Amino acid sequence: MGGDRGAEEFHRGGHGGPPLHNFRINGEKNHTKGWKSISTMSILKIEGLTIFFGGIKALNNVSFEVEKGAIYSIIGPNGAGKTTVFNCVSGIYKPTSGKISFKGEDITYLKPYQVAKKGIARTFQNIELFSHMSTMDNLMLGRHLHMKTGVWRGATFIYKNSKAAKEEIRNREKVEEIIDFLDLQVARNQFVVNLPYGTRKLVELGRALALDPEVILLDEPSAGMNMEEKGDLMFSIQDIRDDLGITVLLVEHDMNLIMDVSDRILALNFGERIAEGLPEEIQKHPEVLKAYLGQEEKVA
Repeated sequence: MGGDRGAEEFHRGGHGGPPLHNFRINGEKNHTKGWKSISTMSILKIEGLTIFFGGIKALNNVSFEVEKGAIYSIIGPNGAGKTTVFNCVSGIYKPTSGKISFKGEDITYLKPYQVAKKGIARTFQNIELFSHMSTMDNLMLGRHLHMKTGVWRGATFIYKNSKAAKEEIRNREKVEEIIDFLDLQVARNQFVVNLPYGTRKLVELGRALALDPEVILLDEPSAGMNMEEKGDLMFSIQDIRDDLGITVLLVEHDMNLIMDVSDRILALNFGERIAEGLPEEIQKHPEVLKAYLGQEEKVA
């Protein structure tokens, strides 16, 4: 592995994509729509994150900061620890050591629902939707943190001026905005089980957006999508940051997508940080190339 052809493919973004040369400088990119400058304030800070699974060290002293308004990507080969980082941030895993701070507050050992309440939402590698519910109903589930009406007041839902009815209207209006934002109108009333895989991924993204998060963790959002869907997703990720003001933390294997949307990139391998920087820096970093392409053995 690691020949000239492999290195060329990596620099092209992988998967035979077009050359990647239009990089942002200081959070800005020359794009038709225009990109907003990122803040210099850290919204998410990871310090010395370490976690063991039995005798296996899945993450070893990983540290990084995500600036507010940034699209920050984590890359690495399979098993590098990318999703493990997400699971620690979202409260699914409890790290062996280290600290996770959100807006200066320690959230290291909070439960997943507590992390969600703080303003962090996520999607999953494997789609976690209710297959025999409609797109609308799945998105409405994402509004559960914003539903304050209890059981007894809920019984007054039949009255259009009741608090329960007004709350339902507000939440449905929010979900309709997300449906329009992700262009899911055709899927609105369809059962998720009947939707194409790429559309299901968008529904899961929409459910995460329904929480009104300040930070969203996207775990391989383009998996299973065709090239056209990936192109649309790229613009959606940019719009999530630019139009909705949400900071994006992205795990993705598609290097075209990563290099096009990222402000900064963290590279992991075997649970350890091997590089962090701008897309053009990561693209040429020798340790990153070695992790992805291997290293040719010298012949004596």
